[in-house]
Amino acid sequence: MPARLPFHRARRLVPLAALVVVLGACLPVPTESATPSPSPTATPRPTPTPTPEPSATPEPTPDPYALGEPLATDGRRIQLTVTPQLTTDTNGQIVVTVTNLDSTRIQELVLRWASAVDRHLILAPFAPSSTRTCDGCPPLVQPWTKWVIGPGARGEPAGTTSLGWGPLDPDATLTIPVVVTRRSVGPISFDLQVLSGENLLTLEDGTPAWVRVDVP
Repeated sequence: MPARLPFHRARRLVPLAALVVVLGACLPVPTESATPSPSPTATPRPTPTPTPEPSATPEPTPDPYALGEPLATDGRRIQLTVTPQLTTDTNGQIVVTVTNLDSTRIQELVLRWASAVDRHLILAPFAPSSTRTCDGCPPLVQPWTKWVIGPGARGEPAGTTSLGWGPLDPDATLTIPVVVTRRSVGPISFDLQVLSGENLLTLEDGTPAWVRVDVP
């Protein structure tokens, strides 16, 4: 049986115990520290890849030595040969031979090329000489009928040079030596048309009298 404390000692212990209880109630109760929620991070939007614009197809550069369609055609047929007689660095001639295969006369046979050819080759119906400019010289006899840089009064188009010859009778052959003076060295290719006036003649195979001349 446990020993009993004297009454006066028990009374002293009661306040001490109460003080312990009171102090225990006043002590702060530790609380859990709240874990901070992570701040939401912004996800960067992907940079849009620019869609390449379709590249425009470059237009072909126009050929400065080509000719346009004439206003009209002539069904009469001719035989045509074109023979350059010069080298890459010399002057010379382009000999054009035309035979009239039709039964009617061609009043004026016209050779036509682009005037831009003159940047490289000067084409002329004659070779320059003192007899063409001297005072008191005898009159000149010339077989050509016209030499026109268009636009001309008789419908010659702008940007072209027209050299006329004639007339050319049926079954007759005309040999035209076109004098060539070089302005630059090297080959050149250009269109040549053969017309009756302003009408494009026809070759013996039925195609237009429109050829490409290759000068070395």
